[in-house]
Amino acid sequence: MRTTSITASVRRSALPLLGSAALATTGLFAFTTPADAATHGVSWARACAVVTTPGQEYCNALHVTSVTEHVHAEGVTPNATPSGYGPSDLLSAYNIPANGGAGQTVAIVDAYNDPNAASDMATYRAQYGLPACTTSNGCFKQVNQTGGTSLPRNNSSWSGEISLDLDMVSAIAPNAHIILVEASSASMTNLGTAVNTAAGLGATEISNSYGGSESSSDTSYDSSYFNHPGIAITVSSGDGGYGVEYPAASPDVTAVGGTSLTRASNSRGWSESVWNTSSTEGTGSGCSAYEPKPGWQTDSGCSKRTVADVSAVADPATGVAVYQTYGASGWTVYGGTSVASPLVAGVYADAGAHSASIPASIAYAHPSALNDVTTGSTATCSPAYLCSAEVGYDGPTGLGTPNGLTAFTG
Repeated sequence: MRTTSITASVRRSALPLLGSAALATTGLFAFTTPADAATHGVSWARACAVVTTPGQEYCNALHVTSVTEHVHAEGVTPNATPSGYGPSDLLSAYNIPANGGAGQTVAIVDAYNDPNAASDMATYRAQYGLPACTTSNGCFKQVNQTGGTSLPRNNSSWSGEISLDLDMVSAIAPNAHIILVEASSASMTNLGTAVNTAAGLGATEISNSYGGSESSSDTSYDSSYFNHPGIAITVSSGDGGYGVEYPAASPDVTAVGGTSLTRASNSRGWSESVWNTSSTEGTGSGCSAYEPKPGWQTDSGCSKRTVADVSAVADPATGVAVYQTYGASGWTVYGGTSVASPLVAGVYADAGAHSASIPASIAYAHPSALNDVTTGSTATCSPAYLCSAEVGYDGPTGLGTPNGLTAFTG
């Protein structure tokens, strides 16, 4: 498989999170950091290859390859401290109460099958003292795109995405039920069918950590797959920097951008800026070419749908701990806006029932209930707020990051 390298600027403050190891790119599209890797030992790779054909999607997970991975030994004491942010870090950073999600059902929609999904999630939850979520206790369900039990073919690249998604929902909403709906392929029609299945199975939140090129077909996809009033549907804004992906551009979803999250000596204890690694890697944002502007979005520099709505951690240099054994060898670290989408879906689950037809609109009614991200940019663009952070709304981080549940409570 072809690998592609880019030069990146990794933030020094994030480096204690990560270890050092040789860059492994088997089955991955590699994004190394030549200038910084030698000094700081941080490198990562795309879990899924970028696809530019409209109607074909790819996952937005970035696998940090400079962390030595360790398999959790069954039946022994959990590893003391996996690299990357864990549940307590994320709950602290976003002021989220512990033990949330009761009564809600979060669906994860991904392509292909992860044969170790249930067991890997069980290890993650045991490591952090979270309640068990299994098929036997009725908490977890793994189905194909039509709800059946005949699962699609295994895929190690998408398995990293699946592990990441399940672990982030577990971290933020540990008492929610989880449905993993696996599409037969990464086409929009198959993934969209999986979204409909998730809604039909009773999901109250649906996370989609994938995207692809916009096209004139997108508005028809909206009505076919994402028109589920009252269900919080979150979508990653993309990892390619300034530019819009679908389905993040759909006005029926919450488009979730990405930040760099670091500890700070302020009253919050954390600080965030726009995630930007290079001109071709960072959080996606911008003005849709096709999608109409929803009535609840009022920025004046884009006459159509603007991405994003809200944001959360995505920088792989400030990444999260994930347990994955199909396509990886245990504890590892992930970044990308694939972190942010399931994280925000978990926040919606913590907030409870959604009275708004399109839950994305709730944040626009409560902008002061978010952490406003005001520093960083991914490009130079006009108007500047579409690619640069500023006070109030901006494209890369939307209205900001979670600060409790108010901005997600209908």
